[in-house]
Amino acid sequence: QVQLVESGGGLVQAGGSLRLSCAASDNIFSIYVMGWYRQAPGQQRNLVAEITSGGTPTYADSVKGRFTISRDNAKNTVYLQMNSLKPEDTAVYYCNAVRWASARKYNYWGQGTQVTVSS
Repeated sequence: QVQLVESGGGLVQAGGSLRLSCAASDNIFSIYVMGWYRQAPGQQRNLVAEITSGGTPTYADSVKGRFTISRDNAKNTVYLQMNSLKPEDTAVYYCNAVRWASARKYNYWGQGTQVTVSS
């Protein structure tokens, strides 16, 4: 069982920045696809950004050019740098880790961290 611990959420004014971190307990962190998802009240959980084990990122259209996902395999940590924040970015942000072994998918979630952007 992999433990994912998020940190860095909080309250920020529109136009501000936050940096989320997610530390993983697994020493084979480097082989996971790591992602950040978010869920606003009454809405489904959606992908914000993800990064492959090789470091290739993808982003939701709504955050392209504003958010940057990165990973430090030596620290078993993935980051989400969020700039130019908007009120619509307000949500609980969840860290996600995925790997495949023997045709089985292993999927883990963090507990979530609240991000609130005031107008």
